[in-house]
Parts: sequence; structure tokens; C-alpha cells
Amino acid sequence: MKTSQLQDHEYNPYYRTYIEALGEVTLMDIMRSQIKNYPQFLASIPPEKLTYRYAEGKWTVAEVLVHVLDTERVFQYRALRFARKDLTPLPGFDQDDYVPNSVANVRSIEQLIEEYKAIRASTISLFETFDAATLKQKGVASNSPMSVAALGFIMCGHQKHHRNIIRERYLSP
Repeated sequence: MKTSQLQDHEYNPYYRTYIEALGEVTLMDIMRSQIKNYPQFLASIPPEKLTYRYAEGKWTVAEVLVHVLDTERVFQYRALRFARKDLTPLPGFDQDDYVPNSVANVRSIEQLIEEYKAIRASTISLFETFDAATLKQKGVASNSPMSVAALGFIMCGHQKHHRNIIRERYLSP
């Protein structure tokens, strides 16, 4: 499935920027390319930058990275539920509650890379089982309808969004 095949009613407009950030891509291609290039990006982050925050009250680089991991786990679970036609509305999650409890700032970049690869490999394995009809199935999360496909694209766009923020606000001279 391609990003251009998503319909507006398949996701909350809040997520449009994540999907648009991907451009015209196929879902499985972007998932597979990110599992190759994102670990390289992570490995390029200087270890001393992991606990850096660019302003008071902002997350550290490590906290941003763990936020990306947590979000993929949550969205992967939502995709599984919707793919299995579980129509139970799912609550949102408060990212600001997750971060302080993530112990991100004591983790090494190597640990974060390994965890990312495991999570994304699991996401790919799950999404490889979905046919076109399954990708179009919808459920409700955070009081908004979402399709399985939209969840996949959002995960990829969310990762790209935060990679760009890290480059621009944390790693730029």
C-alpha cells in the first residue's frame, strides 16, 4: 500500500504531518528501509549528546529516542487489535507520563539500537501478515478512527519526524 492510497477518514488529522513527511512510499518499503538506516543514524549520535536537552523542560536525546520506541510499541498493539477486528475503543497514552518512567538517560546508544531493531523487526513481521483488506480495517484509538495501514505509516513518519528534530535542535552546531 502507498501513502497516497490512505483516505482522510483513516486517521486523525493530527497525524497528517507524519504521513506527509514520508512522501510517496509503500508501507513495507519504508519500514524495511528505516530498519536499515535508523540504526546508522542512532550510531552517529555522540554519546555525550544522549543526555543533552536543547532547552529547559525539553526531553533529552535519549528520552526522545525511547519515546519513538514506546510509540511504535503502542501503535503496533493498536494495529494488531484492529487487524483482528477487535472494535473495543482504545485509550490514548500520555507521552509525558511515559518519559520520566523510561529510565532513558541511563541507557547506552547500543541498547537503544538493539531495542529499536527488535521492535521494528516485530512490526515488520506483523505487517507482513496483513493483506489489503486487513490494512483497511479500522478501530478507534484516542477517540479517533484509525486504519491498520494508517498506524503503520504514522509509526514511520513519527520516527522520521523525531529524527529530523534531533538533527535540527540537538545535533546542529
